[in-house]
Amino acid sequence: MELKGFFERYPKVALAFSGGVDSAYLLYAAKKYGADVKAFFVKSQFQPEFELRDAEELAHSLNADMEIIYCDVLADAVVADNPENRCYYCKHRIFDMLRKAAGAAGYTCIIDGTNASDLVADRPGMKALAEMEVLSPLRLCGLTKEEIRSRSKEAGLFTWNKPSYACLATRVPAGEKITREKLQRVEASEKELTALGFSDFRIRLFSGAARIQLREDQMEKAVELCGAVCQRLKPYFEIVLLDLEGR
Repeated sequence: MELKGFFERYPKVALAFSGGVDSAYLLYAAKKYGADVKAFFVKSQFQPEFELRDAEELAHSLNADMEIIYCDVLADAVVADNPENRCYYCKHRIFDMLRKAAGAAGYTCIIDGTNASDLVADRPGMKALAEMEVLSPLRLCGLTKEEIRSRSKEAGLFTWNKPSYACLATRVPAGEKITREKLQRVEASEKELTALGFSDFRIRLFSGAARIQLREDQMEKAVELCGAVCQRLKPYFEIVLLDLEGR
């Protein structure tokens, strides 16, 4: 199936919109093929502010309707306790809110940006989406991440080369309680590293310390800027570590 065929079959859809590469291209395609599409961005403690800004910019550039839903995911004790299958409960909470908002706006078909490159086996979040009957057009049409980036570049979308980004909850080791304060420290620290010119990295909690995971090609830069990195992150973490295995 081609995306054009998908939107002919499902001409009215609500898109779970993150502002990332996949959902951005999906929003573009839905508009291109004449679908009645409304984007819903669910803003929780797990999404950094820059993702919301990117989503708003992309929706504006496509003249697409976008609604922001605010969700307190940490109000769910199971999610906050951070078990191995945390994503299952988080997805259920988020998509339940999205489905209600979409329904109130007259949309019953929910789609997301899962693509053909995403590994879905044994992923709790994917199980939740399947249970909630969320459709994934990019996956159904066999579009890989590489193909989506290529098509996005051709379409002139600024997201075409945007690094993949996992939610802030993934920075906290499974089994360790997630708090707003921990997430805020991680988000602020990652913003500081971005300001120093680093990209496509993660800062993960490690026994109270910040463990920086960089791509191999940025390791040398991290050593050169060691003093600046520590200075920038010290307000948030007493101990700053560099993971030599990288990402």
